[in-house]
Amino acid sequence: MVLQLDHLVVAARTLAEGRRWCVDTLGVVPGAVGQHPLMGTHNHVLDLSAPGWERAYLEVIAIDPEAAAPGRRRWFDLDDPSLQARLAAGPRLVHWVARCADVRAVVVAWGQAGVDRGKVLAAERATPGGLLRWAISVRDDGQRLFDGALPTLIEWQGAHPCDGMPPSGVQIDALSVAGLPLSLAGQLPAGVSHAAAAAPGLSATLRTPRGPVVLSSHGA
Repeated sequence: MVLQLDHLVVAARTLAEGRRWCVDTLGVVPGAVGQHPLMGTHNHVLDLSAPGWERAYLEVIAIDPEAAAPGRRRWFDLDDPSLQARLAAGPRLVHWVARCADVRAVVVAWGQAGVDRGKVLAAERATPGGLLRWAISVRDDGQRLFDGALPTLIEWQGAHPCDGMPPSGVQIDALSVAGLPLSLAGQLPAGVSHAAAAAPGLSATLRTPRGPVVLSSHGA
């Protein structure tokens, strides 16, 4: 059950705010808008791949005001008023997603370790290069768990988003998480560090045209 970093999740109140954040913080313009009909969200993505972090990317995501209501809680706590209140100060790193070969097997194993990572749902998104399809773990309550430190699990079915992304000029250097149970901390992807801490969370260091940038889920 080997896991790999798939992508970082930066949440924004609106996608326009997320796009401005990319330009102001990272010094790059993100890719075209993508829609998630299953969850009523939309996103921008950009490649973060680097040696040791192959097929990694950044997702900037927000609730899509023009999409039909999904009839359920959205992923990544986007329906949580407390998270939306934090986003009033600007977009921020809130979560990460780990790639695996058999998402259902990992969900079962984590359940046996006492962590409910949620149901496995089928999702898809249209792109200029064709339809992307994946299976993803989402709790009924939409919670990320451990302030985003515990990853959502994803299994791609066919093409990966990075297959069609041009280099962005941004690369990931490091990812660290804190506050996970030791039973799960030992299953983190290679290169992802873990620290015992009273307050769970995560941080990522990126190389950007503006120099090193550290993104963090900690703080108000």
